[in-house]
Parts: sequence; C-alpha cells; structure tokens
Amino acid sequence: MPSVLPTADPLVLALLNPWQRGFPLVRAPFAQIGAAAHLSETQVIDGYRRLQETGALSRIGGVFSGGAGGAALLAAMAVPPARLAEVAAIVSQHPGVNHNYQREHTHNLWFVMTGADQHAVQNAMHSLDAATGLRALQLPMLRAYRIDLGFDLRSNTAAHAMPEATGTTPVAPSDRPLAALLEAGLPLTPHPFDDWAQVLNRTPEAILATLQQWLDQGTLRRMGAIVRHHELGFDANAMTVFDIPDAAVDACGEVLARETGVTLAYRRERAEGWPYNLYCMVHGRDRTEVLEVIARAIGNTGLAPYPHEVLFSCRRFKQTGPRRFRALPVAMAPDTAATPEVLDAVAG
Repeated sequence: MPSVLPTADPLVLALLNPWQRGFPLVRAPFAQIGAAAHLSETQVIDGYRRLQETGALSRIGGVFSGGAGGAALLAAMAVPPARLAEVAAIVSQHPGVNHNYQREHTHNLWFVMTGADQHAVQNAMHSLDAATGLRALQLPMLRAYRIDLGFDLRSNTAAHAMPEATGTTPVAPSDRPLAALLEAGLPLTPHPFDDWAQVLNRTPEAILATLQQWLDQGTLRRMGAIVRHHELGFDANAMTVFDIPDAAVDACGEVLARETGVTLAYRRERAEGWPYNLYCMVHGRDRTEVLEVIARAIGNTGLAPYPHEVLFSCRRFKQTGPRRFRALPVAMAPDTAATPEVLDAVAG
C-alpha cells in the first residue's frame, strides 16, 4: 500500500488543492503560483518535485476530452483467484494499459487500454486475450455525463468534478506532438513552455495560445496538477453499475451526475454476460462514507428499482497516464509492473 501524505500540510494544500485546474498559462507559471501562495518560485518548483517523489503528484499536465483524439476502452476479466497475480502482471506489462485494478467481484480485474486509434486498442486487446487465455469484457464508453474528477484535500470524498463538455474539437495532426508533451507532463523548470517551444520549434506564445484554445473549445478538459488519489488517502473507491432501459439511461445518467459526491458518471455498451450500461464512481477516504454517498444518490435519483452492483477497488496494480498521443514504450517486465515508478495519474 502507498504511504499516505498528510493532506493538512499547508504546502500540500497550497500546491495541489487550487491548481488541479486553472494552471497559469503564462511564461513563468510557477512564479505566479508562488505569488498567490506567498512562496518563491524555487519553493514552488521544489515543492512540486517533492510531491512527485512522494507519489502524491503524478504530473502537471492536461486531461483531454474523449473526442480529442486516440481511443480508450474499459475492460474486465473474471480471473481465477489463484491466477490473479500472474494475469495482472501480464495486463500491467502492456504499455497501452494505464489503469489496472482488482475489484470485489467475479469480474475481478478491471483495466483501461488506450492507444492512437480503435485499431490499435483492438489489436492490444486481442494480444491480452491470447496471452492470458481469458476473454475480457470490452465496455466502450458511449456518453460521459460527468467526468474528470479532482480532489478537495480538505474533504472525505472527492470533489471538483465537472460535467462533460460537448462538441469537442479533435487535436489537429500538426498539434499532436504538443498533445504528447502535455500527456507526459510539464517540466518543473522556471519557464517550462519555453522548454517545449525549443523541442517543437515553436514560440512559447504560440504554445500558450494553442493550450488556451484547447481549453476554450473543450478539447482539453483541464490543465493542472494531476494527483494520485491513493497517496492522498482517497483509497475507498467504488464503481456502481446499473442496468437501465436504453430509453431511460441518458435521463438517469444526467440526474446521477448532479449528485454531490458522485465523481464520474457515464454510459457504456453492454457485453455478453454483463447487462450494465450506467456507471458511476465515488472516491472517498472511508468505505462507510462512500456507501452512504451511493445510497443517497440512488435514493435521490430514483434508481433503486433498477438492478445494480457496487464494486469496490481493493488493489491497484498499475496506474499511469494515458497514451493517446505518445508512442507506446517498450513493455515493462511483469516483476516491475506494480512498482511506484509506474503508479501515475488519476481516477479508478
């Protein structure tokens, strides 16, 4: 289990809580953050670097909308308990897998596969089916009602979630190298956008303008500090799945997304042997509080008559940033797949 960082620490609050979105798009962003927090630029940069070293901060970067480019797929396997560690290592080894969790269910291994396009994702899924000898449920997203969580470190359940933007404009092919850098994370230097400008042979002003345009048009959901929720104490996380008539699922999802404490809500395709089409996530510090949020949300939204299940996550095998724009690296060996170095990014 990861060590939990004390979230009452003034430095943690000053650097993480306000800056999970709305990161300053200026030439010297860390100086501006320092001015707001009464810290020097050096203190801010060193603070973020320490937060990365402790595991609380994944990166400072961007979260793209689903329609911005690339492809992603939620998948689940029913793994015999005796094989769970073996199969989890095989799944985590694939460089396109960016989340891999054990959940409390017969379908006990849940992971997200990302890639440059649907063809790459499907090829990757076929390779995992062959390598494990197990057939994974494939559960593509059809509609997001609420997505891109953030964490209020002063609370016991996650907050800062935003409704999903509509009408996303895809990243232009000429801008994909910038998108790849944003996926990887901003360099912790006094003038990070100048560093990117040198890599891309563009001006810092042009890079900043593109990032602002992406935010304005919904291509980029947010720009800011992307935290690791387990290391910040949010490790009682539950995915609730519902079987809703297709004609009613959008109305139900929209209502569910407005419930306090619900951090993610989305519709997915059903699969053979898996009738559920509406999903929501609640992230919290305490299992009892999470169950209370779920019960309240179900009661308030009239979802009680519909079949549903609650799947708590109980082990994190891998959590890294998505690779929709970056080239896939060489696959990791199974014995390194769950090390702290690969635990990165958000949500699960």
